Amino acid sequence: MKKIKTLLCSRKGFSSAPLAVVIALIGMMFFVVLWQIVRLVTISAGVKDAVQSAVIATSVGNYSNVYDGVREGYSGGYRYSGNSWRSAISTGDVYGRLDKLLGLKTSGGKHNKTNSDGVEYSVYGLSVNIENAQFAPTSGDIPQFCATSYITLEVPLSFCGEILPPMRVQLCVKSKYTPKF
Repeated sequence: MKKIKTLLCSRKGFSSAPLAVVIALIGMMFFVVLWQIVRLVTISAGVKDAVQSAVIATSVGNYSNVYDGVREGYSGGYRYSGNSWRSAISTGDVYGRLDKLLGLKTSGGKHNKTNSDGVEYSVYGLSVNIENAQFAPTSGDIPQFCATSYITLEVPLSFCGEILPPMRVQLCVKSKYTPKF
């Protein structure tokens, strides 16, 4: 520490110049890493919000099926067909809604967001699981209509070239139907 202090206080220009360059480079690397973290957090939050919007739209699309059951004293989306009750729910088109919301283009099984530099991020592996409530529950603990979706987000890092692998994270979004009255 004392040696660094004497180098910084030295009157010799050539001895403190390399140290100043090293400090500047370290500062620049710190801000590049910080910028990359902010970029990754922003992209993942935006994609999660879009997936949430698409899943909620799917739940809303099932509203008429679910509401009829609640109104009649049961819960969930069921229809009388033939001589029995059958589940009447739909998983909707979550990918289609995501493509519209985020401006994605399909390529090789992935839905990609591109910019002038190439692929900004990709989403793939969507699974939508809709849990219908019980037809006529007998217990006091009544499960609700619930839509759960999982999707994988892949964001390539924009520095260090191909040295670092892309960020891959699986996002989970849930939507439940809760009667207001």
